[in-house]
Amino acid sequence: MLAIGLALLLAQTLNATLVYRAQAERRQMALIHAAAFRLLIGARGETAIMPTSARQRRILEGSGGFRLEIVPQPPVHAGEERDRKAEDELRRVLSDQNILAGNVVVVHRKVAEERSVLESLAVRPERARALRDGQGLLVAGIHRPNDDGWLVARILFPRDDLGGLLTLLGQTLLTYLVLVGAVALILRRITKPLAALTGRLERFADKRDLDGQLQLEGPSDVRRLIAAHNAMEDRIAGLLDEKDVMLGAIGHDLKTPLAALRVRIESVEDEAERAKMARTIEDIVRSLDDILSLARVGRSSEPKEATEMSALVASIVEDYEDMGDDVLLGETQRIVTPLRSTWVRRALRNLIGNALRYGKQARVSLSRQGNAAVIRIDDDGPGIPAHLIATMLEPFKRGEPSRNTETGGAGLGLTLARAIAEQHGGSLTIANRHGAAGQVNGLTATLRLPLT
Repeated sequence: MLAIGLALLLAQTLNATLVYRAQAERRQMALIHAAAFRLLIGARGETAIMPTSARQRRILEGSGGFRLEIVPQPPVHAGEERDRKAEDELRRVLSDQNILAGNVVVVHRKVAEERSVLESLAVRPERARALRDGQGLLVAGIHRPNDDGWLVARILFPRDDLGGLLTLLGQTLLTYLVLVGAVALILRRITKPLAALTGRLERFADKRDLDGQLQLEGPSDVRRLIAAHNAMEDRIAGLLDEKDVMLGAIGHDLKTPLAALRVRIESVEDEAERAKMARTIEDIVRSLDDILSLARVGRSSEPKEATEMSALVASIVEDYEDMGDDVLLGETQRIVTPLRSTWVRRALRNLIGNALRYGKQARVSLSRQGNAAVIRIDDDGPGIPAHLIATMLEPFKRGEPSRNTETGGAGLGLTLARAIAEQHGGSLTIANRHGAAGQVNGLTATLRLPLT
């Protein structure tokens, strides 16, 4: 809207400038034609009634109180600039009337600079205002062949037409306001439903429910867009519901026989074999939990609640310390922000569990950076090859076998942590930490969550 308004203002200003210049040129041409008319009358009348030898300095009375005058020298003062365009036009007009002017001079000057005009104003007090106002004067002179003097006419410029200028400015402003108003109404009709559609997209991306779908409004193209978006929402919601039902059924159908297997393996006499089987079942259950959690994270029904993040992080570290794991709590800041604490706790457990599994130790810190809370989890493990870092956050992706031989995971821990961060409008990044000599000293996982 601002860009269109500026464009319209520029166009109207340009139009007003062109109109004003056209009016100024018309006034200039009117002055030249008035001077030509006076010179034409003077030249014909003076030629008919006066002998050439008598032309030394004769005065012929002109209209409007200014005198038509014959002078021996061109009417140009020292340093004055001649109006060549006006001279050409004056010569053309006189030529059309069969007046051959050998030399033509047109200059502009102030009334106060013209002696003969001052004499005329002295006998016509009503004209004295021109002197006070500093009005301009057009002085036109012609010298015909065989003449021994210059025939000079003087035309007073009209006073500045402030009324006309104000009228032009008013018309320009009115036109601009009408155009901007019309454009504003059109844009509002278009942008209002688009703004509502944008808000609806943001709400659907956050909650993914069908409550509050938009009504069709606006121009036909916008109505078609809203209708297509509503149909897309219906389709997405249907697919998500089908996925939840399917995953719920899979989880139920798989966990039930797994629970039965847990009971049956108790009858295995070989303790080592029984422990191996139990670990296998636990790995399968854990993978199922991760898959189901990843499927539900985008449609969490848990509302966000104001949570003191330093207390949340400290409680998670204490749980690991109680189990004898080497988890250290570094510097923390008191930060309160709305979040889904159950999910954030799950993400932190995944990240700390990875750090313990591969680096044997985890160091956790919390800080405020701009408008975000940043949780860092450092380990001292072998890191991740540089060419694999970009893919490690994808589902079912693992690092090198040497890094995963003792793990039974399905490669969903980092993926789930990233999905939880994105659910809160944040992000998860992982990067190798290098020492002074450039060798990899461990891995750093950075969980960034917005404060609002």
